[in-house]
Formats: sequence, structure tokens, C-alpha cells
Amino acid sequence: MRIIHSDACVAEGAAWLGAREPRFATAYALAAPLPLRRTPDGFDRLFSAIVSQQVSTAAAAAIWNRLEGQGLTTPESVLAAPDDLLRAQGLSRQKVRYAKALAAEGIDYDSLRALPTEEVIARLIHVPGIGRWTAEMYAMFALGHADVFAPADLALQEGVRLLFDLPDRPRERALKDMAEAWSPWRAVAARILWGYYHVVKQREGVR
Repeated sequence: MRIIHSDACVAEGAAWLGAREPRFATAYALAAPLPLRRTPDGFDRLFSAIVSQQVSTAAAAAIWNRLEGQGLTTPESVLAAPDDLLRAQGLSRQKVRYAKALAAEGIDYDSLRALPTEEVIARLIHVPGIGRWTAEMYAMFALGHADVFAPADLALQEGVRLLFDLPDRPRERALKDMAEAWSPWRAVAARILWGYYHVVKQREGVR
């Protein structure tokens, strides 16, 4: 299992992809340098993902700052906190339930680092409030897995449509099948496609 540790790993994956599919070489030339986007792993990373669901980036950051200020970003503190205290920081009732479920799950985050991607995803989506996309993002950026993809991601679907000049945005199943050809560097393919999507949309004046 390859782990992305550095910009050199991303560059290696981009070179591999470009050698097998020239369109990736073209997209990489436009989008480079690609951000590494590695983050710490652990409970607070997944809790932050729950906080971010269905709110703006600014709102999520404000809520997270309030939670940090109250010392409410560990499993122990979340489990001990009254629901009203968590709601006072900006969490909805549903997100309070999700946060407490995650805190109570007792996930061994250190052990996740050694598991294959699909086992990581299966472990995480067992928790209420953690869907497959969130689990894939955790495997990709918190754990650095090089061969994980998120075919339900709308920006990836649109990036593929643009890069491969498709008449329509591919659906999740079709994109998952398409991405098999990009293994073992599907996480780098995702980075290239996100970067390419943003470059093209900026050139077209789309916000």
C-alpha cells in the first residue's frame, strides 16, 4: 500500500499517470503545482468533517473555533458535554448525535493507518454521520493513501467530463470503473482532476 508523504510522491504519481494517459499530462501541466493536502488523522479530523457538512466553509470554521475554545474536540470532552453545550457552539441536533456516536465508537485511529483503503472506509461508514465520501477523503488526505478515489464527488465528475471531452458528467458507477485504469495512483488522479477543474472554470469565468 503506497502512502503519499510529500510533493515528490504526488509528482511521481503524476508522471506515471501522464505516461499512460496523455490527457493527465496536459491537465497536470495546467494545474501544477498540486497541493499535497495532507492533514493530521484522528478523531478531531472526522469530527471536523461532521461539523463541515451542509454549511459554508466560513461557518464551519467559526463553529470549530468555538468548539476548540471550549475544549470540545476530543472524544472524552464530547461524550461528557451536555447536548445544549454542543448546540450552543453551533451544532445542530443531528450533528450533536453524530459527534457523540463518533466519540463513543472507540475507533483505534492508530490501527487505521495500517489497514487497506476499503477496510478503512468500511470501519468509518459504520459510524452515523460518516458517509463513503467522507471516509474516502479521510483515507486520501489524513492517511495519505495513494490509491483511493471518490467517484461520487461532483467536481471530479465534472473534471473528467472536461478533460476527456465527454458529452455528460459521468455517474458514480461509470467514474469508479473508469478510475480503475488509474490505479495505483488514483488519489493523484483526483488531485489532478480537481486542479484541472478549477483552472478551466476560472478561465471560463465560472464562480
